[in-house]
Amino acid sequence: MISDFLYKYYIDPIRYEQPYNTVETITYALILIVAVYLLYRWFRKSGFPLDGPFVLATIPYIIFGGVLRVVQDTHMIQGDIQFAIVTPFIYFVIFFYTFGMLLLSRSLERQGLCDSYLKVYAGIGIFSIFCAALVLIAWATTHTRIDLVVLAIILLMATVSTLLVFACMRYLLRWEYVTDPLYITLLFGQLLDASATSYGIDFHPSVHYIEQHVVGSALIDWAHTAFIMFPLKLAVLFPAIYIMQMYRKEANPAFWHLVLLAMIVVGFAPGIRDMVRMVIYV
Repeated sequence: MISDFLYKYYIDPIRYEQPYNTVETITYALILIVAVYLLYRWFRKSGFPLDGPFVLATIPYIIFGGVLRVVQDTHMIQGDIQFAIVTPFIYFVIFFYTFGMLLLSRSLERQGLCDSYLKVYAGIGIFSIFCAALVLIAWATTHTRIDLVVLAIILLMATVSTLLVFACMRYLLRWEYVTDPLYITLLFGQLLDASATSYGIDFHPSVHYIEQHVVGSALIDWAHTAFIMFPLKLAVLFPAIYIMQMYRKEANPAFWHLVLLAMIVVGFAPGIRDMVRMVIYV
């Protein structure tokens, strides 16, 4: 029955917070590909410049999405409305919120109410992070705790690993283009995800965490350590950045930036979520 299939592979994993299954993973990957293509078509017709500054201005919304996801992890929101901020629905929520703020910012610029819509757009994203963080801080102070040591350790792991990988790419492989802020953001986001997963599963002092993604979970079971996430990330990052740069001049600039933004999202958002969860012990 179709209903049984939907409940088994899509509805129950969300309702009961189960790890991702293979069917879910493939489905969400296909949705991402279609979404990137449709966004590209819209940007071409709309006249919005899809470039490096736009991608960097969108980073706060990616962080906001990761922080907002933790709100559901705390279960402070009850009822079915909480599933609006669970994967995959949270991606649609964040997309429409980001899209709305982009249109609002551009409208303010056209009316002469601001000098740069990107500054307003990024500013709203930063303010959104601040508001979501305040909610989590208020909740954590009365229900669990806030461990800044955990925050420092995970950020240090991510920073050191990013610097090491950057140095390898820049000075050993002589990839001068890796100094681009977009590539550095991609590296940091993906390695933040690896750092949070590794620390949470192997070292977190109180809460038992698991890897929810299919490939990552299988590799962790095989290696008996979550630090296998680092070589997994590197196995993807080195060829991905090389291929992205190889096609950078040949590909449409707007499409190239959109693909890179999607790559940043799939690493940065879960990395932020995992890190924040571990800091407030949920």
